Amino acid sequence: MRELVLQCPGEHADSLTDALIEAGALSACAEDADLDTPAERPMFGEPGSDASPEGWESNRVVALLPDGLDATELLAQAQTQLPFAIGDHWQLREVPDEDWVKLTQSQFEPIAVGQRLLIVPTWHREQWQTEERVCLELDPGLAFGTGSHPTTHLCLKWLQTDMPHDCHLLDYGCGSGILAIAAKLLGAYQVVGVDIDEQAVQSTEYNALANGVALKAMLPDDLPEGGFDVVMANILSNPLKVLAPMLSHRVRPGGHLVLSGVLERQADEVAAAYAPWLAMTVYESLDGWVCLAGQRPQEQS
Repeated sequence: MRELVLQCPGEHADSLTDALIEAGALSACAEDADLDTPAERPMFGEPGSDASPEGWESNRVVALLPDGLDATELLAQAQTQLPFAIGDHWQLREVPDEDWVKLTQSQFEPIAVGQRLLIVPTWHREQWQTEERVCLELDPGLAFGTGSHPTTHLCLKWLQTDMPHDCHLLDYGCGSGILAIAAKLLGAYQVVGVDIDEQAVQSTEYNALANGVALKAMLPDDLPEGGFDVVMANILSNPLKVLAPMLSHRVRPGGHLVLSGVLERQADEVAAAYAPWLAMTVYESLDGWVCLAGQRPQEQS
């Protein structure tokens, strides 16, 4: 199998990749031609900010060719769909045969979190059996949450060290279900996962079944009235601020609210959004991200 490699300005990248696929390429992608050089510049900003509309100034386009397809014919066919000249500066390179499944799996090793938890992909199941840690089996999938992100680590650490035993917990924005499942494995009595994405709800249910735990997962409109001993939300700062009244009122008197997906510079503004109901402080930080935690006061008699 071979790859066709050529360069183009940023404004032509989308059109060129589309034309190459239409002409017969198996896939085509654009990457920064200045990657790993002093000229490299970011295309995307921090979470919540807009992407650069013009893309990179110079793009390296890589198209994967099926066996038997002539690169010159492919380019000629693609050129008929484009209002600009592709040019003659391109090259072919061989793609070595790989066990792509094994190669992909090798990128996801077991992840130890704190002193008690181990996130284990299913293909490492047998060699990572341990009595010293609680093992949570989880494969990468369509829903967010494999245990590798700092915000997930922070939430998992809170669950290990501060979660009340036999609590009722709400995981709002459950994604893959990693936090909800971990809470159940670590001693929560009842767990509910909520997500706006139906695929995430299905992933949470599937992963819970694979780990042998019972929990409920649902869309927000299906969440019944009532409070929880722990409300946890690992999303991003803007939706966290919008959801402040709802999430705060879901916390029972004496209960805990745990928020992550917040950059260090955003901590004060997120805490301010919750101040009318709970005093939120930084529980811990990791790699520029923070986890905020607070406890709702007991009702006065």
